[in-house]
Amino acid sequence: MEYDILLDGLHIGTTKLERADVPMGVVFGDITFNNSQFGYDFLREYCVVNNLPFSEDIENKVISTNNIPLLKVKNKDFELIHGLSCSISGMDGNDFEIYIIGIDSSRYQMLFPHHVNHYNT
Repeated sequence: MEYDILLDGLHIGTTKLERADVPMGVVFGDITFNNSQFGYDFLREYCVVNNLPFSEDIENKVISTNNIPLLKVKNKDFELIHGLSCSISGMDGNDFEIYIIGIDSSRYQMLFPHHVNHYNT
């Protein structure tokens, strides 16, 4: 399944949320950006303008954001995947990943039964 990624209402890409840490209520996956503009420079500027904490390696264009409140992930039924935190990390020229941390366990089981089943086997 593919999930849409929106930042402050702007559709920036998609993810499959292909990886998980079920006991921690975490899903994460590679990001496929809609446009090459949505990389390190874009994310860094967004965090600076919105006074959001992040860590970076300027020389290598690596960024790791903390929680971005207006970063949203929706499934094909337009349901928001809510957690305690949603963040992005990555490096220009390589993959970027999105992380959703702290999803309620009952909601997690409903939205990601394949991750739960894989964990339980």
